Amino acid sequence: MLGEALVHKKEEYMQLYKEYLSIKENLKNNYGDEQEKARRLDLLNYQFNEIELAKLKIGEEEELEIKKKKIQNAEKLQSSINNIDIELNENVINGISNCIRNLEKIEDCGSKYQEKLSELKSIYYDIQEMARDISYMKEETEFDESSQNEIESRLDLIYSLKRKYGNSIDAILGYQTTVKEEINKIQNIEEVNTKLKQKLNKIEEQMLTIGKDITFERKEKAKILSTNINKELANLEMPNAKFSVNIEKQTSFTQNGLDRVEFFICTNIGEEAKPLVKIASGGEMSRIMLAIKTVLASVDKVSTLIFDEIDTGISGKASKAVGEKLKAISKTQQVLCITHSASIAAKGDYNYYISKKIQGDKTYTDIKELSEEEIIEEIARISSGDITKIAKEHAKELRMAC
Repeated sequence: MLGEALVHKKEEYMQLYKEYLSIKENLKNNYGDEQEKARRLDLLNYQFNEIELAKLKIGEEEELEIKKKKIQNAEKLQSSINNIDIELNENVINGISNCIRNLEKIEDCGSKYQEKLSELKSIYYDIQEMARDISYMKEETEFDESSQNEIESRLDLIYSLKRKYGNSIDAILGYQTTVKEEINKIQNIEEVNTKLKQKLNKIEEQMLTIGKDITFERKEKAKILSTNINKELANLEMPNAKFSVNIEKQTSFTQNGLDRVEFFICTNIGEEAKPLVKIASGGEMSRIMLAIKTVLASVDKVSTLIFDEIDTGISGKASKAVGEKLKAISKTQQVLCITHSASIAAKGDYNYYISKKIQGDKTYTDIKELSEEEIIEEIARISSGDITKIAKEHAKELRMAC
């Protein structure tokens, strides 16, 4: 059975193990692994430098888009402005100039001609000013292939950075700031990590010491457990079965210490012991579990145990022993047992009869709680095949023996 010392050491170990996991997680988050830290720094420095070399400016993308649109429309703009320039200089200005000369010839003929001459000269000067503006605009719309390539290259760079770091120049520059902060954090985290690693080493030493103590205690208790379970197996008509506890040292710390514990069983002489989980026989497994539960009844925290066909392949003497073991366990735990053994059924505090019936094209399962008289009759039936007076007397004797 588990001793108080082992339980105390296990609790002490678990506290250390929780702290151990916490420090490991902190180191992971703090880039405590040198390779991981180096990889992360390489990536962050690359991202920061890529954004830095781009020399982005707020509003730059919008300005470039406008310039790009102008260049794309340059031919149309140039053609239209050239036509306007020609019309203004060759036709409109010349036409108005001719009109002015003709009005000057007749301005002495009345004040109204003088007024029109003055108005026309004002228009002439306005159109001359407009013609100069159009000439400047014509120069601005001249197509420059190298400028177009430069603008498109710059926009491609911005689009590429947006795909990686944000949907706008503002977002990209914000991401660069975040990257810089993380670079500074990694470069200055070494002191924190050093302290965490020192603490981790100390905890590992404590866990190793306690873990070795737990291993020693386990091996000692495993011998006692194996001996007691083997005694119970012998009483359950399995005299050749040998139960053992296999304890293997782990390469890393686990929540249960330094060991991997597994139950092994050999059910027949000459056979190799196998892990308990690989035992195929349902009847054997039920009896093995019954033996284990009998030994551990006082400390087992499982509230309900279910045994299905535990009497399979065992004699009347073994059935009696199984019934007694089940009765003993039922003092501390709820036991549900499906059985065809009269000796086992007689030990039950409550008995239920399970039957199947067919109604129409469906099969139904019924379960009925039996009265004491019905229990006697059912025990008589399964013990002798018929409910005779002698069988009923035998059933009563089995019940009284409980």
